[in-house]
Amino acid sequence: MSIIKLNNQAVKNATSFGSISSLGSMTLIKKLTASSSATLSFVDGSDGVTLDNSYKEYLFTFNNIHPQNDDTHLYFNMSIDGGSNYNVTKTTTVFRTYHDEGNAVTLLDYRTGPDLAQGTGFQLIANGVGNGNDESSSGYLQLFNPSSTTFVKHFISKQTAYHESDAVMNHYVAGYGNTTSSVDAVIFQMSSGNIDAGDICLYGIA
Repeated sequence: MSIIKLNNQAVKNATSFGSISSLGSMTLIKKLTASSSATLSFVDGSDGVTLDNSYKEYLFTFNNIHPQNDDTHLYFNMSIDGGSNYNVTKTTTVFRTYHDEGNAVTLLDYRTGPDLAQGTGFQLIANGVGNGNDESSSGYLQLFNPSSTTFVKHFISKQTAYHESDAVMNHYVAGYGNTTSSVDAVIFQMSSGNIDAGDICLYGIA
């Protein structure tokens, strides 16, 4: 059996993907583990968090985010004042794919409800997550150059969830925080109830 190699390394041993990926090298900055947590927040300069000009790209990864309540949504927002207010103005796009376990319903559609047009509210990134023992959501959110004082703050998110109706749902969200102020804090929460379990990791991308 042949082994696929990247940069002369077996895939399982590769630590970066060179020119194949734009990610570059990843540095783990902070891991937060939920335990009936109302919110999980990353604030620059607080509790070992770096969210400044040390990196031009930051990556949040989500591992089995399990909600307290059934059929709840995962949201995020950004702050320019160290987490005192999470209300950055955003314009976003949202689309989803859906496939139920019974193979009866498949969807691919743009979603006008969760998108924002110069809105300051929280942005949905995972929809309808179930709270069964085996149900959760996982994915990532990329935030580009949050410390820039010239450009708006672009982000891209992809989340896959075990939907409460026994289906897989992928949500694709992209947009920008329409501010030229430095974004120095990011917060995550469910639409209702706590984040019962799961972890969010923050990486800096060199």
